[in-house]
Amino acid sequence: MSEAQLGAPPFEVIDKRFAALVNGVAKLERLYTGCRWAEGPAYFAAGRYLVWSDIPNNRIMRWDETDGSVSVFREPSNNTNGHTVDRQGRLVSCEHLGRRVSRTEFDGRITVLADRYQGKKLNSPNDVVVKSDGSVWFTDPAYGIDWDYEGERAESEIGRCNVYRIDPASGDVALVADDFERPNGLAFSPDESKLYIADTGATHVEDGPRHIRVFNVGEGGKLKGGEVFATCTAGLFDGFRVDEDGRIWTSAADGVHCYEPDGTLIGKIRVPEVVANVCFGGLRRNRLFICGTTSLYSYYTLVRGAKTY
Repeated sequence: MSEAQLGAPPFEVIDKRFAALVNGVAKLERLYTGCRWAEGPAYFAAGRYLVWSDIPNNRIMRWDETDGSVSVFREPSNNTNGHTVDRQGRLVSCEHLGRRVSRTEFDGRITVLADRYQGKKLNSPNDVVVKSDGSVWFTDPAYGIDWDYEGERAESEIGRCNVYRIDPASGDVALVADDFERPNGLAFSPDESKLYIADTGATHVEDGPRHIRVFNVGEGGKLKGGEVFATCTAGLFDGFRVDEDGRIWTSAADGVHCYEPDGTLIGKIRVPEVVANVCFGGLRRNRLFICGTTSLYSYYTLVRGAKTY
């Protein structure tokens, strides 16, 4: 499917700092449409392609940057949600139906990284990042077991929605945060001294959290702090990524919101659908890929994504 240019520059400058980050010539481009709920984009620089989840349709899609073609990367996919690329260039995925975090090896085999905590099944891993030491960090809300739409309804064996770390040497799964209603997207700051985690608890709790919290990352993966970094002004934050200067580019109901490291909302990329997740990619990491409900979009920024993604 050919790319469709969607009108005038889509950005909104709230703080003058944002004007230096957006390209007045670039347009929001729709690269594909036809999903039920697009999520979890991950860009593979070596192959110049992007994969993302179409969760209810139980498939992973693949978009080729060299010719704009779209194909099915994997079907069925165990209702995958978030993806990332590890430091060796392998795909790491959160599976709702499998209730696990898995890795796709170079030969196509699937390795299970985590499916239980203290002998109990995980809920439905949602989003994942890999730190430079090889540790894998993921959130585990219950969206994939709450209903049959994006997984299979089941009781939570753990009884809570937590955030976990997989040790790179032993493979042990450690609990790193247990005070969330529905932990969702997460990302490290460029120097990995901070970890940002979204809480979308408002989906299940009246006046519940719709914010991103920020933690200091200590030795051995210990988290400290957890103050609210920003509260969403349009819908909910879901997935997000960080640019090389530490700004947060996060999904929201009206597009992508950009926050300075001091927590100031400085601007938005307007998208005509509710946005679920984003990632940076392209030859210079300056292309922001956006999963917006039924469609995959992109927009060229004037900044680059952090090298950790």
